[in-house]
Amino acid sequence: MTYIAGNTPRLILILVLSSLLIACASGPPKPTVDYKQDYNFMAVKKIGFYRNSGQVSGDNPLQLSDIQRQRIDSALSYALGNRGFQMVDDPAEADMLLSWHLVTQHKTDVRTYETPTYGASYGRYGRYNRYSMYNCWSCAPTRTEVSVRNYTEGTFIVDMIDPKMNKSVWRGFTQSRLKGNQSEDQGKYNEAATAMFASFPP
Repeated sequence: MTYIAGNTPRLILILVLSSLLIACASGPPKPTVDYKQDYNFMAVKKIGFYRNSGQVSGDNPLQLSDIQRQRIDSALSYALGNRGFQMVDDPAEADMLLSWHLVTQHKTDVRTYETPTYGASYGRYGRYNRYSMYNCWSCAPTRTEVSVRNYTEGTFIVDMIDPKMNKSVWRGFTQSRLKGNQSEDQGKYNEAATAMFASFPP
């Protein structure tokens, strides 16, 4: 039995929205959404950022630069602006406050699979089909291999907070494996943020 171990980098510089939210080639996955059923979202016109927005937590917290945080904020503002909301700099003027949060968690992926073992002979034809003389995968002896790979899973959370109640009335989140590649394409951030707010307001 062979064990293949993967490496988990301690510091992962990521493009949070494109690496985390745009995980599929077909486009951003649909986020999971929950909200306060009796809340009047139609009264919301102006949105500002919550003072503690942009937090990162978990067992492998990522070191996000100010540039990365600004790209995320810009993308979220872009998506909400396209939904007809006005973004304001002063939270005191906002009808609702936006806060995003990234949570990281170590994960281990264990997979077992069979691989052929060549070198052994089965009579006259060895690992070939005895009748057709073609290469036969199932005719060869196999061995079990186990692949153990460590990775970091990220959960990107967006809360919409009522400033008077100081409570979240809408939440959207998505999960994905975090990758080490970094991009400077603001369009990728915008695309992911647009997917996050596709059903906002509910």
